[in-house]
Amino acid sequence: MSVVVVGAGIAGLACARALTEAGVAVRVLERGKVCGGRLATKRYNDRRTDIGAAYFTAQDEAFTSLVTTWQTQGLVREWTDTLTVLDPDGTHRTTGPMRWAAPNGLRSLAENLAEGLDITTDHAVEWIEPGPRVDGVNATAVVLAMPGPQALRILHPSLTNARTAVEAQHWLPTLAVTLTYPTRTWPDFNGAFVNDHPILQTVFDDGARRGDNAPVLVAHTTPTFTEHYVADPSVAAHEVEAAVRQVLDLTDKTTSTHVHRWTYASPTKPGTTPFHLDDQHIGIAGDAWGYPRTETAWLSGTALGNALATQLA
Repeated sequence: MSVVVVGAGIAGLACARALTEAGVAVRVLERGKVCGGRLATKRYNDRRTDIGAAYFTAQDEAFTSLVTTWQTQGLVREWTDTLTVLDPDGTHRTTGPMRWAAPNGLRSLAENLAEGLDITTDHAVEWIEPGPRVDGVNATAVVLAMPGPQALRILHPSLTNARTAVEAQHWLPTLAVTLTYPTRTWPDFNGAFVNDHPILQTVFDDGARRGDNAPVLVAHTTPTFTEHYVADPSVAAHEVEAAVRQVLDLTDKTTSTHVHRWTYASPTKPGTTPFHLDDQHIGIAGDAWGYPRTETAWLSGTALGNALATQLA
């Protein structure tokens, strides 16, 4: 038997890699066709666009070491420490930690973490029951690297510790709308937080963060606006395009728009521990176990993997 990790986002991959490096047999099951989760990069018009996480930051020593390795390999680059804030009172800049971007899209980082791991994609797990058992097959332990509402759907009612650990999670949705223009006509802003807007939450210059200066913007919508378009997200494209044109004072119209719905985009109640692991050998990891960001997900998965390896030993 081996440990089964359900979910091949950065938390699941980090957990699987920590377990593998500790000598524990691991199998990763991912319901999507590719790895990455919200490190999502999609190809539009023969160009890759980041439609999930907009960037990542690095503060923890262990994660910073990994980022340095990625930088040496040419997978990531420093992007900016300054972003724009758009609000009803005007425009200003905010400076913070360095934001990192990936020339080949953030999913390339998930692909790097996945190298050498036993991963099966396009595999939707239906049921986790005591044993533990995954869809009727015995496992040494099971790790759920996914949003809490998704974990609840596949956890047997008798797995009360694990269910209690995720029942308190609350997640907000968003639409990621990719807008392609004939030319770059907007001012240099890299990315913007849009405050108190009925439609927009953020807008990012994908050409700037990817480094190819393509005339592509990616907008993320507010949860309230998103809830009106759960059934058919594509019909929201026109309203989002008009809102972006207004806040950035653009004159050109888009040559194409693409909409992707994230039902579980960001958690709102940070966990008080970096992961969950109980005596039934059920572990849960992800960015809901701390401040919602890429670094948190990697730290959570890595810490769970190390703890589980110790528990099994």
